[in-house]
Amino acid sequence: MVAKSVASLPSVDGAALLERVEVLDTTLRDGAQAHGISFSLQAKIRIALELDRLGVSFIEAGWPGSNPKDEEFFRAIRDYSLSHAEIVAFTSTRRKGMKPEEDRVLAKVLDAETRWVTVFGKSWTLHVHEVLRTTLEENLDMVYDTIRFLREHGVRVIFDAEHFFNGYLEDPEYALKVLETAVEAGAERIVLADTNGGMLPHTVYRVVREVRERIKAPLGLHMHNDSGCAVANTIMGVLAGAEHVQVTVNGIGERTGNADLCQVVPGLELKLGVRALENPEGLRLLRRVSRLVYELAGLQPNPYQPYVGDNAFAHKAGVHVDAVLKTPRAYEHIDPGAVGNQRRLAVSELSGAANLVAWARRELGLELGKRDPRLRRALERVKQLENQGYSFDNAYASALLILMEELGARARPFRVEAWRVVSEGGPQGSRSWALVKVAAPGGETVLAAGEGGGPVHAVDEALRAALARLLPGGAGAARLIDYRVTLPGAVRHTASTVRVEVTLTDGSSAWTTVSVSDNIVEASLDALTQGIEYYLLRSRLRQQASTPATRAPSG
Repeated sequence: MVAKSVASLPSVDGAALLERVEVLDTTLRDGAQAHGISFSLQAKIRIALELDRLGVSFIEAGWPGSNPKDEEFFRAIRDYSLSHAEIVAFTSTRRKGMKPEEDRVLAKVLDAETRWVTVFGKSWTLHVHEVLRTTLEENLDMVYDTIRFLREHGVRVIFDAEHFFNGYLEDPEYALKVLETAVEAGAERIVLADTNGGMLPHTVYRVVREVRERIKAPLGLHMHNDSGCAVANTIMGVLAGAEHVQVTVNGIGERTGNADLCQVVPGLELKLGVRALENPEGLRLLRRVSRLVYELAGLQPNPYQPYVGDNAFAHKAGVHVDAVLKTPRAYEHIDPGAVGNQRRLAVSELSGAANLVAWARRELGLELGKRDPRLRRALERVKQLENQGYSFDNAYASALLILMEELGARARPFRVEAWRVVSEGGPQGSRSWALVKVAAPGGETVLAAGEGGGPVHAVDEALRAALARLLPGGAGAARLIDYRVTLPGAVRHTASTVRVEVTLTDGSSAWTTVSVSDNIVEASLDALTQGIEYYLLRSRLRQQASTPATRAPSG
């Protein structure tokens, strides 16, 4: 690999940065060991295909011989053609007192028919004596024999030195002897693992620099996050000369997880100018891959996750919003689109006029002055509602409806006059039926019914049926995609008050509305009504606009 200097970053101890670093993703192996996560076979295939599209160099997909699902994956993935990544099987060194050709687990690894295999072995004398309960020399033989056996069968080997940093700090000569044995046996990558996750960045940097003086094979890093430093440790290891990094999507893994691919890769590519992905456009897929893994793992996405989280580029304080709209660099360390994310402007009691002005321009094509008294009145209403338990951090559509009302341009296209919901349960499950009475501005009313698996589903169906008869186009293409209920902590007057947020989409964009009530169905219906009203309002304004920006209605 050719070294190069990065003008914007000074060298560390005179070390030149590498031009290229390999990424091995172990989401399907180490990530799948996280508590509460179990990927199905189809989920593993979907993730592997997306990781290949992203452009990682290696996908460590499982441990043949440890469970039938992993063995089935290695058979199934042969039916797919990958563009960038090598599929890698994972295994341990041979068992003590046994020849490699007698070890059934190693036979299963060969059956996986991957060109690369990761072998992990002990490099900490504590583990050799207390876990393996064998001699230091026998451990070296286990490392050598396993790698040599695989190499003789035409398999290329990545050697993971388990607990290397702990081992090196206690007995550096033995830890280095393990690495030298692996290189002698034919390993092509030597990975230093902080398996306990307790190292700090300055130690990682020093150790990697020292190991580079003795080991000439490419060095890699496998960092766990028990000290909260997995990403920092990985970056510091690269600065010290590591050429290979092992990560998981969203940092999932044993205990507190591993180094997060979604932070390590943009850190390398965007901050250090070190290429990490085979696909030059891969970074823009980062948020998409993050969301897919959350979904298939059954986890809620972390909104505060750097780079790809919902809040990574969300601005709430009015001063921040005003500045970022003038100069994005003022409060954004990178362009959100570089990692497939986008800027989000929250509307809240902390916000200034700049937030609403920006949303009105972006969503409705309206140009407003920040000193417009109607804008100030809308902000005051937002703040009053937040004091009652509303939250507009996500629900900018509700805030824009308030603004349009103050501008005299809301022109409510319909009004819900009455509703009723009946639910019942039984051996066949629960069902709900709803009646909704909707009135048009001219006085015409429609009563419609709906049926669903729950009261909110039923009332949504009834509302849409009524609007389909009352308005041309009804609710149009708007459909419900998310529904959330919370108990607003700021509201103390009743324990039954709930806040409902609904998110709708028309296929090209999504928007969220919010309502608060002592009755969950009432709050749900109000939020749904707002969501559809916002869709109709935005569609009308966009049809009327002859240019991308239109002057706001005069007061």
